[in-house]
Amino acid sequence: MSLNKIDLNKNLIKEITFILIIKVIILIVIKNIWFDAPTIPKDFNDQVAERIAGNPSQIKETR
Repeated sequence: MSLNKIDLNKNLIKEITFILIIKVIILIVIKNIWFDAPTIPKDFNDQVAERIAGNPSQIKETR
């Protein structure tokens, strides 16, 4: 009985390891396909400075 339980545990560990390896490979492929371009624009600092400091708006808000 204990031999059967040990074999079952070894098989379970092998299956879980195999599934985890496949998932990691799939995640790496997905990352390389959809997220290959940088997300930060080249002139990021200028855009942020304009947003924070702001230029006087040409459009006047009315309420």
